[in-house]
Formats: sequence, C-alpha cells, structure tokens
Amino acid sequence: MQRQDDSLMEGPDPEHSANPQHAEKPELYAGIALLLAAEFSFALATVFVKIITSSSKVQAIELSFFRFLAGFILVLGYVLVRRKNLVPVKTKYVAMRAFFNTFAVIFFFMGVQYSTVTKVNILNMTYPLFVFLLSPVINREHTSPVYYLYLLLTLAGLYFIVVPDAASLVSSGINIGDLMGLASGIIAGFAITSLREARKYDHAYIILFYLMAFGAAANLVLVAPVFVVPRGIILVHCIAATVLSVIGQLCITVGYRYINAAAGSLVSTSRILFAVLMGAVILSENITVRIIAGGLMILVSLAGVGGLGRMARESLFKNKTEKGSL
Repeated sequence: MQRQDDSLMEGPDPEHSANPQHAEKPELYAGIALLLAAEFSFALATVFVKIITSSSKVQAIELSFFRFLAGFILVLGYVLVRRKNLVPVKTKYVAMRAFFNTFAVIFFFMGVQYSTVTKVNILNMTYPLFVFLLSPVINREHTSPVYYLYLLLTLAGLYFIVVPDAASLVSSGINIGDLMGLASGIIAGFAITSLREARKYDHAYIILFYLMAFGAAANLVLVAPVFVVPRGIILVHCIAATVLSVIGQLCITVGYRYINAAAGSLVSTSRILFAVLMGAVILSENITVRIIAGGLMILVSLAGVGGLGRMARESLFKNKTEKGSL
C-alpha cells in the first residue's frame, strides 16, 4: 500500500527532509532502519489481509475501513490534545489527496483479496513512475526525458506480471486482482502529486485528518452492505493488519526526518522483496519466472527514478574531490 508518506506533526515533509550527503551517519542509518521497518510492516499487513479474505467472509473493503477508522481516531486524538486548527489553506489539494489516496488503498486491499500478495505489492509499487508522468501537469515540475525509458521498462515488467502465458490467458484471462493492484499504483501517483501540492500550503495533520475522515466515511458506505463482525482468530488477524498499517505509517513519519525523498524511495522498494519472500514462505505463492523478470524490471525502473545512478555519481565525485585535496 504505499505507502503515502504523511506526518502527524508539522515537521519537515519527505520532500524537504535531511540530505544523506550531509546527515550524520547514525541519523541516516536510523532513517533507513525505520523505513525498512515500515515496508516490512506494510508487506506483513497484506499477508494478514490475504489470510483473512481467503479464510473467512470478511472482505478487503472491511479491512480498508478498519485502517482508515484507526487512522482517523489517531489523528483526531492528536488534533484534540493539541487543539489544532482544521481549516485548510488550499482545500482543492487537500480534497484531491483524500479522494485519490482513499481509492488507492481500496484497490490495493481488493487486489490482495483477488490476486497474490507478491504481485499486488509489485504492481502498487509502480506509483513513482506515474508520479513523474503527472508532476509536470499537477506540480509544474520538469521531468527528465530519461524517465520515459524507465516507463517503457516498467510497462514491459507490467506485461510480464499481469499478462499470463498464452495458455493461461486463453483459459482464465487476466486476473481482476492484478488490474486492481495496477489501478492502486496509478491512483497512488495522483495521490502523491496531490500531496506534494497540498504540503506547500497546509500542515500534514490537516491533510491526514481529512484523508482519514473521508476514507473512513467512503469505506463505511461501501462496507455497510457486506459488513461481517470478525470473531475469534479472524478478529486477531484484523487487529494485526490494522496495527501493522499504523506502525508502518508511524515508522515512515519518523524515518523521513532523517533521509531525503530520493534515498527513501529506494529503501521503500524493499517492500517488493519482503512481499515476494512472505508470499512464498508464508502463503506458498507460486513465484514464476515471469513474475521475477517483471519484478526486476520494475525494481530497476524505481531505482532509476529514485536517483540511484545520480547518488552513485555524486558519491564518486565527492571521493575523487577528497582524494585530490590530499
């Protein structure tokens, strides 16, 4: 799920957080560790979503509702304790963020219900590619032409993951859950670009408050006809999925204070690896050659968009400069 990186505080957002080139190493390591913990939590939460939806009548939309309800209670408590003002400066972008993020999460959870943890997490993690496509329009930011090469590579990866081999395509067609997972990544691209605009004018707690409020209300409308009261071990699993989602959000909140957005996005790709391992080990999911190939293509694209090459060149230049000054 992406993770959409809000903070409950008014502190620096992911776009203006510490630069790892200048940050103290202990702080950088702390940021990396927290983001790894966040992605591990998010991946494990999807494992519980899959277990719940495949072994009970509780549907993914109900788990999405629990996630937003827990988030709303948490943010509401913060607002009441701190006596915060909830009037947004730019209502348009706050509303866009709430709308797109809500449906990105809904499609993500539903994708896990109908497909596999492995594939849906990979498909959801394509959102940075859609961010760079949308940023020139919504954020009025320049996009490097080389990013379009990464987009082509991503599209090739998506083909390998979503479209099965010819025999399977004829017999069963494309899995609706895979399409939902891809939809969650596309919609998350809109959610992130909206967030970046909203954070220019409004504090994160305001954005989060309306996101969680709208998300809880929208999910309530959708879940009402199919709501099932979870009991026994299913209730325990529901609580686990919700708590893991909250832990993941809190780890991101703190983690992005010590690492910048580019480096953080690279660390966040670890969710793909966590999802693959958990899917194979815990759920015995079938990891085919096509999924591995497609996943590697998307990982390379995410590394390129995240600036891995640029950071490597900057590090090499810095080392050469330091040696030359000796």
